[in-house]
Amino acid sequence: MGDTDTLLGRLIEALRCLPGVGPKSAQRMALHLLERDREGGLELSAVLSDAMERIGRCVECRDLTEHERCAICANPRRDRSLLCVVESPVDVLAIEQATAYGGTYFVLLGRLSPLDGIGPAELGLDELEKRLDEQAPREMIIATNPTVEGEATAFYLNRLAESRGITVSRIAHGVPLGGELEYIDQSTLAHAFGSRQAFSSG
Repeated sequence: MGDTDTLLGRLIEALRCLPGVGPKSAQRMALHLLERDREGGLELSAVLSDAMERIGRCVECRDLTEHERCAICANPRRDRSLLCVVESPVDVLAIEQATAYGGTYFVLLGRLSPLDGIGPAELGLDELEKRLDEQAPREMIIATNPTVEGEATAFYLNRLAESRGITVSRIAHGVPLGGELEYIDQSTLAHAFGSRQAFSSG
């Protein structure tokens, strides 16, 4: 059934480009659309084609958008004195959905990884430097992931901001709300312990 010489086989193979979708999952999706939801399949096909052609990068923050500037950058109510630097568009979505953050963003589209050939130029850090020079925020929030590469990227970003007199903060990482210490992995617990802050009762 997965023969790519047939249209069905090509559909199944095409669905495998999605992350986490193996041969069996792709087969189930293809058969579901063909047997039970052709209307949904046609809508998916039309929207997917439209999205692939029209969605690009915001000229200001590099997030995904179908316009020159994304909805966040174009919103005059966003606090431009706050700039949050993230690794990917999915991080913007996560912060927007989980917090009341009202500032702006810069999307790196990756993290520093010299072994993989990803340096400052690949992350658009020249664009970030230009932004910091032309419209310096009061505070730059570094929200890279707590990986080795994410920490190296955070260190580099910190130097960029501090050299321009911009206040830098780093989102906290560590023990999740409701978590119990005995079940937390060692590296997470060590990071949380090393990043401990003064306790405030007020």
